[in-house]
Amino acid sequence: MAMNAKEEALRLYGYHVWANGRVFRRLEELPQDIARREIQSVFPSVFDTLAHIYRIDTVWFLAMRQRFDEIIPASRSILEETRGMDLRRLEEKFRDLADQYLTFLNDTDAEAVSAYPHPQFGTLHARYIDIVRHVVNHGTYHRGNITAMLRQLGHPGVPTDYVFYLQEIGAP
Repeated sequence: MAMNAKEEALRLYGYHVWANGRVFRRLEELPQDIARREIQSVFPSVFDTLAHIYRIDTVWFLAMRQRFDEIIPASRSILEETRGMDLRRLEEKFRDLADQYLTFLNDTDAEAVSAYPHPQFGTLHARYIDIVRHVVNHGTYHRGNITAMLRQLGHPGVPTDYVFYLQEIGAP
């Protein structure tokens, strides 16, 4: 039985939340300073990578809600706010945003097309399900960065592959 777009969006976003949670659980097992330890990589630290995922998740959430005038101020605010934030508080921010995403996705037609104007790249017309796919793909990419960064710091990462999520939820 094929999933409809809303079910697919909710499943994909559920995977994103699950995978981010796995990263946070892994970081809790490691020395307390590991997330903030600076290394030569894509981002200066694991924490900065997580803050980036959170910032971009927020940007796309605002875009899906057509709140374009809030994107730049929110993005700047997140950069400033996360500077002194601890890992536990960042995880809370992820959870709060996830709750907002899930409410929105439950109340939205995932097949509906919306316009996403960008001052440099023009206007993208895309379905909500496509934006969710992008958010999830972006998070997956950077969780891969985090795994590589943890290895550089002498610690194994944690598997966050989609198939492990499907197995855990008992998906058909």
